[in-house]
Amino acid sequence: MYVILVYDFGEKRVNKMLKLCRKYLNWIQNSVFEGEISEAKLKELLMQSDKFMDKNEDSIIIFSGPSQKALDKQIVGKERSNIDIFL
Repeated sequence: MYVILVYDFGEKRVNKMLKLCRKYLNWIQNSVFEGEISEAKLKELLMQSDKFMDKNEDSIIIFSGPSQKALDKQIVGKERSNIDIFL
């Protein structure tokens, strides 16, 4: 499945989430990642984040679909990280 993951974590936890997401998805900008990921790997990522996430302050938003083509993507301004070169 294709996923866009956006997170908003407190200052003390934001670097942990950044490092975790980089293991599973492609960094787009600031707290935004995208890429192909299996449901099992996505659950694994969420279980790992649960270890340090403060559910009263932090949030994760996940947009998912069968493929990148099933999601419309519009960029206004500079694209931070173009992943179109990946096969």
